[in-house]
Amino acid sequence: MSLNAASSNTKDEPGIWTVVLASSAGTIIEWYDFYLYGSLAIFFSTLFYPANEPTAAVLISVATFATGFLVRPLGALLFGSLGDRLGRKHTFLLTLILMGVSTALVGLLPTFETAGYFAPVTLVLLRLIQGLAIGGEYGGAAIYVAEHSPPNRRGFFTSFIQTTATVGFFVAIVVVLTCRLTLGDAAFKEWGWRIPFLLSFLLVFLSIYLRMKLSESPIFEKMRHEGKLARSPVKESFGNRENLGFVMYALFGATAGLGCVWYTGQFYALYFLQSVLKIDFLTANICLASALVIGTPLIVACGAMSDRIGRKSLMVTGLFLAAVLYVPIYMGIASAAASQNFILVTALIVAQLVFVAMVYGPNAAFLVELFPARLRYTSLSLPYHIGTGIFGGLVPLISLSLVAWTGNIYAGLAYPISIAVITAVVNLLCDPRRAVSVSRETVASARTAD
Repeated sequence: MSLNAASSNTKDEPGIWTVVLASSAGTIIEWYDFYLYGSLAIFFSTLFYPANEPTAAVLISVATFATGFLVRPLGALLFGSLGDRLGRKHTFLLTLILMGVSTALVGLLPTFETAGYFAPVTLVLLRLIQGLAIGGEYGGAAIYVAEHSPPNRRGFFTSFIQTTATVGFFVAIVVVLTCRLTLGDAAFKEWGWRIPFLLSFLLVFLSIYLRMKLSESPIFEKMRHEGKLARSPVKESFGNRENLGFVMYALFGATAGLGCVWYTGQFYALYFLQSVLKIDFLTANICLASALVIGTPLIVACGAMSDRIGRKSLMVTGLFLAAVLYVPIYMGIASAAASQNFILVTALIVAQLVFVAMVYGPNAAFLVELFPARLRYTSLSLPYHIGTGIFGGLVPLISLSLVAWTGNIYAGLAYPISIAVITAVVNLLCDPRRAVSVSRETVASARTAD
């Protein structure tokens, strides 16, 4: 199921760097929008839920954040099917508009004090729209870049899409911190929290402008002209036994583990500092933001490396390293935080971002190369968003619950470690490409014998 070779550029087609820039910029904005609520979930509990039940308000606010993760697979099915039938460009343009509008509308919502339960209900609905939109964005952007890339540099160019989730998370943290420090706590609570959401209007207009300059993927255009587009991508992706095997391999042999590694190295690291070690909000966020600045370029480096040494070996190595080193790393973070050595804390977060880079950097190219072009958007998007949105998105909740249940501050690492090991083993032992290769070799030998 190798990727069709990208056609050579004509004078009317954008250069590869234009494709990468426009695709990445839009995807960064979508991840910024998606994670912005997460960085303010605790704060929002005081604005959108009854003040007389603060504990319940916090839990419901965090649950509202989780709804965006739970609907991501539905967005993957909806927009994946559209992307395989109508085109990559138009589909991820639609997801961008949906995400930008829903995020900006959060910035215009009345609070519980002025609108009662209308406020939290509307907030949940907007969060669901965000989840649907992000469910369709990643697959479209990754495929669009891959289908414009030379095969021998596909890992490098698609790795820029892989940086977008981390960069979007970083931008959300920086914007929230800047607004909070500039305006002061009182003004930020009264009206300043709206600024990061309203900023989405400007960012979306910029990204739409960039994406409107793009043409459709050359591979998709070729399939359209030859009449080879899938009529029912969902049915063909998951009703075909062979393709379903590749979908399951993508989920349990790649995306489940990478989701856990990504969220452990970034979200759980932040929550561990704040909730478990009781480090103040500003210090914890500065440590994480500094680590993201250092660690994000490693994603591109690992994507490029996968073009030379292979995607699979790099990803499996990263999964095993994470499983073996998480406990000593978090023990080091606890020790460094106790001694107020926040430079070391930052360095140990960077160490986790090395695992993120090894597993996540090659992943877009790895997934794109698993599936035939006519089913690629649908087949890729669903396992990606189950793996990262469900397996990965539940890391903070499951891990912090394990800490609370056992009283052991490192017990939360059991979940990401287990999933990382399972994913690595499945990747090594259950690769369906071997069976397909053997089958094709057998057929070829029979034909030669005839």
